[in-house]
Amino acid sequence: MPDEIINAPVQKKLFPLCLATKDLNHPASIKTYISIGGYEALKKILTDKISPSDLLEEIKLSGLRGRGGAGFPTGLKWSFMPKNAKGEKYLVCNSDEGEPGTFKDRDIIRYNPHQIIEGMIIGAYIMDATVGFNYIHGEIWNEYLSFGEALNQARQAGLLGKNILNSDFSFELHAVHGYGAYICGEETALIESIEGKKGQPRFKPPFPATYGIYGKPTCVNNTETFASIPWIIRHGGQAFNDLGVANSGGTKIFSVSGHISNPGNYEIQMGMPFSELLDLAGGVWKGHKLKAVIPGGPSTALVPAHTIMQATMDYDGLSKIGSSLGAGSMIVMDETTCMVNTLKRLSYFFYEESCGQCTPCREGTGWVYRIVKRIVDGQGRLDDLNLLKDVSQKISGRTICALGDAAAVPVLSFIKHFEVEFEYFIRHGKSMIESLND
Repeated sequence: MPDEIINAPVQKKLFPLCLATKDLNHPASIKTYISIGGYEALKKILTDKISPSDLLEEIKLSGLRGRGGAGFPTGLKWSFMPKNAKGEKYLVCNSDEGEPGTFKDRDIIRYNPHQIIEGMIIGAYIMDATVGFNYIHGEIWNEYLSFGEALNQARQAGLLGKNILNSDFSFELHAVHGYGAYICGEETALIESIEGKKGQPRFKPPFPATYGIYGKPTCVNNTETFASIPWIIRHGGQAFNDLGVANSGGTKIFSVSGHISNPGNYEIQMGMPFSELLDLAGGVWKGHKLKAVIPGGPSTALVPAHTIMQATMDYDGLSKIGSSLGAGSMIVMDETTCMVNTLKRLSYFFYEESCGQCTPCREGTGWVYRIVKRIVDGQGRLDDLNLLKDVSQKISGRTICALGDAAAVPVLSFIKHFEVEFEYFIRHGKSMIESLND
């Protein structure tokens, strides 16, 4: 995202927590991070020998929930890691953001890599992990290189490796470059990929906390989740919780794209009304009207304009209107958008990215795509709409991972809110938008 997109007046309404160094000179350097209090939380932990259990309680108090899409409480997830397991324990940062409209994690890596590193070191201390990996999406090479440089800076400063800061705590961290597969954003497929295998989800149970990398206890969290940890430890769990609203503590980065005047990443306090976030991003482009929004990425339900304008940007606020926060990948659509063509593009994405392991997903996503394509090609039938719903409902809940559910969500929500457009396309062989422009 170009630096000039977010100007000074807009910044007053933002809360740069995970993107704290973004507008500073040399934002990714360790010197810049230290100048804003970076690594102070880690130093205090190791100097004062704060107990992992006390730190874990702060994480729970913070209300931090996983920022990768599932929204599972971070403190609770960390408590699942066995305390007395023998051998290695692993920590993994999931930077494999491959869903359309998602581009927040790469900006944290680009501008503030040391906050991720410090968050992972603190997490390792709490969970007694000895080795960590940051699995970085295969299509962002420069960010992978810059994270490697940040790791080197941290090692040279005695913040990684044996006896960190002359303590009895040791932790090593590595960057792993993925291969661009969307499925590797699923934590067990990511683990398989780290082990050098084909990225396919594992059956669960066992869960990674008991059987992860090389069969050892493993905890996987999103980039933004780890980057939130140092602030929580420095300022306290309650202070982080108070930044947001009930059941949605802290800040959240929303990647705003589509028909918007100023696309980019906006880090705001949880609970901000959607209308204010829309204004922060400059409003709908070219003076057009808002038609619909996908609030959290294509795996979250589409919401029409009149509904989303009443919503707040937090877990409960979006749940109330029938969608979800997801990864915060907000795609804005104006009145020129053809919903049939948009669904065709999204259904092709899920069909292309299915790993093929589960029959409902492997066959169902292809079936959905071909039906929607048939409609776009002018060969649709009215009973195709019921067929699309039926196929999607039979994919959902019948796969090893959530990709099947994710593929079904846009189909069901697009037809639910814009069925008239689909019917028109079937009857006339072209979109309502085309007809209006004729």
